Amino acid sequence: MPKDVQDIDRSQQLVLRKPEPTDGSAIWELVRACKPLDENSMYCNLVQAEHFRDTCVVAEIDGEILGWISGHMIPNEDALFIWQVAVSPKARGLGLAKKMLGDLIDRNETMDAEVLNTTITRDNDASWALFRSFARDIGGKLSDDPHYTRDDHFDGRHATEHMVTITLPCQATAKAA
Repeated sequence: MPKDVQDIDRSQQLVLRKPEPTDGSAIWELVRACKPLDENSMYCNLVQAEHFRDTCVVAEIDGEILGWISGHMIPNEDALFIWQVAVSPKARGLGLAKKMLGDLIDRNETMDAEVLNTTITRDNDASWALFRSFARDIGGKLSDDPHYTRDDHFDGRHATEHMVTITLPCQATAKAA
């Protein structure tokens, strides 16, 4: 268990909820504390918290935002896209990321999703481990293909992002019905 977990007593109250626009600055600070995540503007996080709140989640422990997932339903597809997962260093090892993912796929707003998509660079071991473990836990199948490539999309300035697809079994999506 990471030493940072000592800062959080497991008996403290965990709340998973839809974000509010007033959470934008706290979300932005959390993302900034979770290197090497790409930082968006505070305004971007505020808009996500307001316009996409049904497909985003914050994790609070005793009123402090320690986890965040931004996502959206892909237009004209039965797919939930996870854009960013952030867990505060002091809350790592508590399984917050998988709990937040589970919360998202159990919502009425995502019940039409047949797959969960995200993009991950090859060197992001933590994200690969999270999504492989999540797929195993829900009985989904994980596949990936290069999607946003270093040369074609990032002008050589960013590693290729692989599109990860996890099938969402009927029983996982049926819980939301």
